Amino acid sequence: MSDPQQPFTLTPGAADSPVLLHVPHGSRHIPRPVRAGITLGDAALERELDHITDAHTPELAAAAAAIAPTTPWRFVNNLSRLVVDPERFPDEREEMLAVGMGAVYTRTTHRAPLRPPGGDPAPLLDAYFHPYAEAITAAVEARIAATGRAVIIDVHSYPTAPLPYELHGTDPRPPVCLGTDPFHTPPGLLAAAERAFGDRFGDDGIGHDTPFAGTYVPLQHYGTDHRVTALMIEIRRDTYMSEPGGPAGPGLHTLAGALAGLVGALSRPSSAGPLPPA
Repeated sequence: MSDPQQPFTLTPGAADSPVLLHVPHGSRHIPRPVRAGITLGDAALERELDHITDAHTPELAAAAAAIAPTTPWRFVNNLSRLVVDPERFPDEREEMLAVGMGAVYTRTTHRAPLRPPGGDPAPLLDAYFHPYAEAITAAVEARIAATGRAVIIDVHSYPTAPLPYELHGTDPRPPVCLGTDPFHTPPGLLAAAERAFGDRFGDDGIGHDTPFAGTYVPLQHYGTDHRVTALMIEIRRDTYMSEPGGPAGPGLHTLAGALAGLVGALSRPSSAGPLPPA
């Protein structure tokens, strides 16, 4: 189980499973020293957490792991993305810097100030971002050592209506968005996800890279290691919960079944394996 006193939790799965469910944005927890550097009042911060948190995604991953035919490994962020966002580039490569949402956010979902201007992100990166990156890199390396490959399934959710921070808010918002990477998402992986979620939402309920694109791969492997494949699952929140920040509904069980089916398919040696070297 996740321990809120720890910044992240790696929950072991089956020894022969290559699948790592990554849940980076599902927590609301902000350590007290970090909270002191956020300018929002308590009520405004709670509203921001309602909007920015991928609520119930840790529970979704846990439920899927419990019923999957081969138990996947799970890497769960126990801290809010308002502490640091482990999926952003920590430098000028990050396009979300344009709206104050790089690895350390300075603006809210509604583009209001979150932290004082001119702050140095380095202390937060050193305390939280880099240790997280090192730990998930080690988890991926362990899957490669054990099985010859690692399959990262990045578990997210997104609001039904676009928020002002979104760079592509006018794009279609399907019930399930599958985020891909041209190097790390082979056709077999994408097809397996389309089958798993299409069985429950229909082909019209599945979108590719809209309204969010890409997927998470540790920087050590990014763009260089074909043994690491990856896919982002973005679930529109009205399919499983009350927005914003409300309780989960029965749709969570439907999603857990779909995700478990995907995990089962990817656990077979012939499914969604590494791309051949370029």
